[in-house]
Amino acid sequence: MALSHAIMTALLEDTMSGYELAKAFDVSLGLFWRASHQQIYQELHKLAAKGWLQQETVPQAGKPNKIVYALTPVGHVALEAWVLGGSRVQEGKDDLFVKLYNLAEHNASHLAAEIEQRREQMMQRLYLYEKIRRRHYADPATLPVRRKGVYLALLAGIRQGEHTLSWCDEALALLATVDQRP
Repeated sequence: MALSHAIMTALLEDTMSGYELAKAFDVSLGLFWRASHQQIYQELHKLAAKGWLQQETVPQAGKPNKIVYALTPVGHVALEAWVLGGSRVQEGKDDLFVKLYNLAEHNASHLAAEIEQRREQMMQRLYLYEKIRRRHYADPATLPVRRKGVYLALLAGIRQGEHTLSWCDEALALLATVDQRP
């Protein structure tokens, strides 16, 4: 998936400025697709140049003008073509897993601390996911079709998070058995 598809998806239901889009990304699609605010702004300009987004300048009193973006009919067609195309999983790059190939007595406690930190981060993410699920997706069967898709993506994130917690617990238990003499 290109960042362009994630941005166009975010603009399906509402127009947004680059700032609003970047903030929305942080708490929705950004949970599954990482992008810096700078990357989002650059991609907005590219999509507008292709004719997939339309820009509207909105004057603001005492502030710089705001540029609001909306998906164009051509953008809808491009997004639909992407949705109907094949999907692929991008394999992750994870330093921690490479570090684990270098596990030794002298670094076991450090690696255990990294795993503990990852566990804590995942707990925080799962807390957020559950909060979103309870607030917006309490009864998935009654959701409109598009919201069911969002719910399914959220559910996948929850299940992956639960799996990560389970792995962290197993890894920490195993690392506790490593003799850590200097």
